[in-house]
Amino acid sequence: MSEAIEKVKCLIIGSGPAGYTAAIYAARANMKPIMYEGSQPGGQLTTTNEVENFPGYPEGVTGPAMMIELRNQAERFETDVRSGWITKVDFSGPIHKVWINDEKEIHCETIIISTGAAAKYLGLPSEQKYLKMGGGVSACAVCDGFFYKNQEVIIVGAGDSACEEAHYLSKICKKVTMLVRNEFRASKIMAARVRNTENIEILLRTETVEVLGDEYGVTGAKVKNRDTGEEHDVAASGFFVAIGHKPNTGIFKDYITLDETGYIVNEKGSTRTNIPGVFVSGDAADHVYRQAITAAGTGCMAALDAERYLAAKEG
Repeated sequence: MSEAIEKVKCLIIGSGPAGYTAAIYAARANMKPIMYEGSQPGGQLTTTNEVENFPGYPEGVTGPAMMIELRNQAERFETDVRSGWITKVDFSGPIHKVWINDEKEIHCETIIISTGAAAKYLGLPSEQKYLKMGGGVSACAVCDGFFYKNQEVIIVGAGDSACEEAHYLSKICKKVTMLVRNEFRASKIMAARVRNTENIEILLRTETVEVLGDEYGVTGAKVKNRDTGEEHDVAASGFFVAIGHKPNTGIFKDYITLDETGYIVNEKGSTRTNIPGVFVSGDAADHVYRQAITAAGTGCMAALDAERYLAAKEG
């Protein structure tokens, strides 16, 4: 049996840096925010071993520790943080309706979507092993490249983002081996940039067979040429995957405008979506920067936009 319908002023969906920052600002504005953490409480940062580029942590911090601190700060201002996830929404009328775990119905005056995006991985057992270990597998060169300064690394991917990350790593690392499964899908200018970078070696029509390593982390990868079937090992201490991200936005597709890859389209210069009273923050709308600090910034923006929306409606 369904529980009684709950009415809330501000619902925040998702619990990464964007969601918690939105919660802090919304709570301080007396919007009494309720947050549902989703299937991955704390978001992508909970899988990140070291965070050294977030302001305010001069000695660095682990991703899980930082998310605990953000949660504590949000709860200090009386954000109601709840476990569970949204399984259905209805934004067809003036009342924004959501359902929690297919059971509880909530009616919301404002909603801040902070559901983030999930990095795509190759799905190899060896890749997942070292990803979970925090021992050399990453989907963010900007986040983790610094840890491989003057070392040899591998990056997998064929698009503009992969080329950008390979070029970024080339400035930090001794050597970058780029594994391109077929041919480049990147723009000509980006492909030319990596081809013209001396310490980037490009292996076309090459795929990963296995990520190699020991008890401390990644030591390289076994790769295969797709034309000849020949296999060989590439030495590396870091294995970067740049084959794209999937935004966690599918549940909203019947009501919220998405771009061709599933990211939420917000109004330029704001966090407003096409539905009045529904706002977006973080990686659910950001396919360019995808950093914790930029996500936090848009979380602040979303809370301020929601506050102004309510003030205009009440005034």
